[in-house]
Amino acid sequence: MNWKEKCIGELTKSGLFENSGHRTRFKELLDCFYDKPFFTKGLCKCMYLSAWDEEHFIILLTTLTQMSLGNDEDTNEMLVIGDSMADEETTDESLIYRLSISYLDNSEFYVDENIPLSPRTAYVIKRAQHAAMIIDEVH
Repeated sequence: MNWKEKCIGELTKSGLFENSGHRTRFKELLDCFYDKPFFTKGLCKCMYLSAWDEEHFIILLTTLTQMSLGNDEDTNEMLVIGDSMADEETTDESLIYRLSISYLDNSEFYVDENIPLSPRTAYVIKRAQHAAMIIDEVH
């Protein structure tokens, strides 16, 4: 069993896919970009997060396709784009982008308890953090 299969298996076993669409979108991203030089576990965590809905999935799919066509070697440009997008968004959406950025640059992420979050955003962040721990453990 290869790393991709192990990763999907562990996330599935842990009940971290919200529905079949979430799982399918995540698997599509992995299948398309796992063998690219810019793929990292951090990017895999972003894939899980973006696969929650069609809108974020399309944003990441488009970005990764452009990176592939440009023969990018790393995710540095993604960090710049993500930072810019985070600055333009509402608090909840901005935090989702900030979480992705933390995955890409392997930094700590926390939400100030004084920042009001929608229940959905709090849930997505919690689940993504759990998935990130599992992705880190896959060998």
